[in-house]
Amino acid sequence: MKKIISILILMNAFIIKAQGCSDAGICSIGNSFHETEKEVKNALEFGSIFGAGEADVQYLSPYATYTRKLTSQLALSAKVTYSLASGNFGKRGQFGDAYLIGNYDWKTKKTAKWSTMLGAKFPFTRSNLKINGYSLPLDYQASLGTFDLIVGENLNYKQWDFNVGLQLPVFDINANSYFKEYSGTDKFPSTNLFKRKPDALLRATYTYKTGNNKFTFKPNVLFLYHLGEDSYETIFGKRENIDGSDGLTINGNIISAYHLNKNNSFELSLATPFVVREIRPDGLTRSFTAGIIYKIRF
Repeated sequence: MKKIISILILMNAFIIKAQGCSDAGICSIGNSFHETEKEVKNALEFGSIFGAGEADVQYLSPYATYTRKLTSQLALSAKVTYSLASGNFGKRGQFGDAYLIGNYDWKTKKTAKWSTMLGAKFPFTRSNLKINGYSLPLDYQASLGTFDLIVGENLNYKQWDFNVGLQLPVFDINANSYFKEYSGTDKFPSTNLFKRKPDALLRATYTYKTGNNKFTFKPNVLFLYHLGEDSYETIFGKRENIDGSDGLTINGNIISAYHLNKNNSFELSLATPFVVREIRPDGLTRSFTAGIIYKIRF
């Protein structure tokens, strides 16, 4: 228990201006597939995430997820997100993305358990919300405006979970028209007709439960690599790469859960980054994120 508390204190000390997690979605889905009891077929999850970003932008991002266990091995999840961003440009909120995710738990008699995730992300917006007719940077947008393919693999070994994943933009409807040259500030890079590269993920999670099973602590570390430089279209119609937008992000996260009973629980999640990309034009910049989540299974 002392080690868990020490990790939490350490994470709160690392409040730096950087990416807290991938709002594109890959690091926040498909994590609870094998938590469901065998006799339970349905699960609902309601959460709200608060985040602080660059240039004093603040975020409130509620979401809802429904999971249906179709067989002892196969489950389907549907998730809908909303994002409210506020800062010097003003305040803007809208529904962001919908996710449809399938999880398959492979049969095994060994201590090591494997599961596979396959899904897709669908945007509700073309990422061109405006305030008073003025284009906004991606930091204020509720979605990146891409249809994404999401694949992942999970290995559960005793109290450890290891995840690998890939989020690949397949179809792009991004219509953002923000140019920093005409915005009066250079705090956000130009993202006119923005095109985003894929993300690859590696995560390790350790699960600790108290003797009465009322509390669960899950410290984890996440490595997120952006596979290439993003690009935008200049005012002359030429596509240019955004230097420094590729590379590695390393996040620290801890999830603390209180179980009211075997089918109802509350969770508190705190995350902050340790290593970041040089430039983050996609608007996913966070100095930290904090979330509260309610889960019910029936």
